[in-house]
Amino acid sequence: MNAVPDPEPIIRSHVLWAMGAGLIPLPLLDIAAVTGVQLDLLKQLAAAYGVDYSKESGKAFVSALSGGTLAAVGASIFKAIPGVGTILGGLSMSALSGASTYAVGQVAARRFAASGTLFDVDLEQAKAAYREAFKRGEAYVEDLTDEATEAKDVFEKLEKLGRLRDQGVLTEEEFEAKKKELLERL
Repeated sequence: MNAVPDPEPIIRSHVLWAMGAGLIPLPLLDIAAVTGVQLDLLKQLAAAYGVDYSKESGKAFVSALSGGTLAAVGASIFKAIPGVGTILGGLSMSALSGASTYAVGQVAARRFAASGTLFDVDLEQAKAAYREAFKRGEAYVEDLTDEATEAKDVFEKLEKLGRLRDQGVLTEEEFEAKKKELLERL
């Protein structure tokens, strides 16, 4: 009998990454970074549960669940205001990103545990579960604020490594090894 995976460490590390990505000071780049974190979360959860995953189904799932988060766009755009806007927008975006990622992870883990996939999701049911998990996620991220700063540092290092890989300075294997090393710190 196969052991049921524990999704919490995967979700927790991705919540931290998302909170760090939410602190990126550039409006809309933060949203793109958080979406990337959430897609990686789905990929890792699917692998842990042995469920088929495609990037397209992941994008559709994330978009369907969190697409209505106008508050995240507002927090991101607020960062464009010099000084206080950057600080308050960053803090708001970090908290929203963490709570959203927590909710996406919880809904996906529950779906995968029930031997489901992202291909045949009842969207209304999933959205309701997302809203409930988002509320729990807001409380969850309060405890992780200090760790989010560390996650932001790791995220920035990962971005730099990605650029080095894209420039041909690092091979894909070297990039993956460094990525794994950085992520183990979280």
